[in-house]
Amino acid sequence: MLLIPCPWCGPRNQIEFTYGGDATVRRPAEDAPVPAWMDYVYARDNPCGLHDELWLHSAGCRSWIKVRRDTRTHAILAGVPVDEKLPGAAS
Repeated sequence: MLLIPCPWCGPRNQIEFTYGGDATVRRPAEDAPVPAWMDYVYARDNPCGLHDELWLHSAGCRSWIKVRRDTRTHAILAGVPVDEKLPGAAS
């Protein structure tokens, strides 16, 4: 079980959340070529170590948050509102 730190509700069980994907992926420009859109939609890294993710507190306050998680241990290191930067490395 993961305890995800919601900035508004405090630590909550992961079953209250819905995974929203990689928080570091940036949407291409509207006029970007098709290969850029293919990469955006389908190509994802599978990082080993620290990873920034988006989570929706779907069974709680219904707010989106950014979480920094270690993919090797599943340890949650930080959770902030989606419009704030995570502490430490750039996100």
